[in-house]
Amino acid sequence: MKHILLFCLTLTLASSGFGQSSSSFNKALADSLGADEYGMKQYMLVILKTGADTSAGKEKTDQLFRGHMANINKMATDGKLVVAGPFGKNDRRYRGIFILNVKTEVEAKSLLANDPAISGKLLAAEIYPWYGSAALPMYLDDHKKIESAAP
Repeated sequence: MKHILLFCLTLTLASSGFGQSSSSFNKALADSLGADEYGMKQYMLVILKTGADTSAGKEKTDQLFRGHMANINKMATDGKLVVAGPFGKNDRRYRGIFILNVKTEVEAKSLLANDPAISGKLLAAEIYPWYGSAALPMYLDDHKKIESAAP
C-alpha cells in the first residue's frame, strides 16, 4: 500500500513540475479549481477491496455492480469523482480505486454510502487523504472525446 501511495505522490509531483516556477500561471483557472500555490489540492483516495460478502450469487452481484456503475457515473457527473478504475488481479484483494474531489473523510464516506456494491459488502473501502494536481478533474472532458463505449 505504501508503495502505491508513494508512486502516486511521486507521479503527481513530477507531472506538476514541483519546485519550478510557472510563467504560464492562470490565477482564474487555479482559483476555479481550488489550487494552492503549487497547483495542488486535497482529495480523498479510496482503495476498493474485496468485501466480506464473497458468497453472493451472480444475479445479486450483477445487480449490485450495476448500481456501483450508476453511482460512479453520478459522482463523476456531480464533479465528486475524478478517477475510477479497476486493478488487475493481485494477492492483496485490491479491486480498484477512486479519487474523490472532496476534502474530508466524512464527505467521502457520505458518497460511498450510496454505492450498492459497498453497502452490499461486495466491496470494502479504505480512505486516505491524497494531495494531487488541482487540474486532475480537467481530464474528464478529454476522456469523453476518446471513449467510444461507456462501461
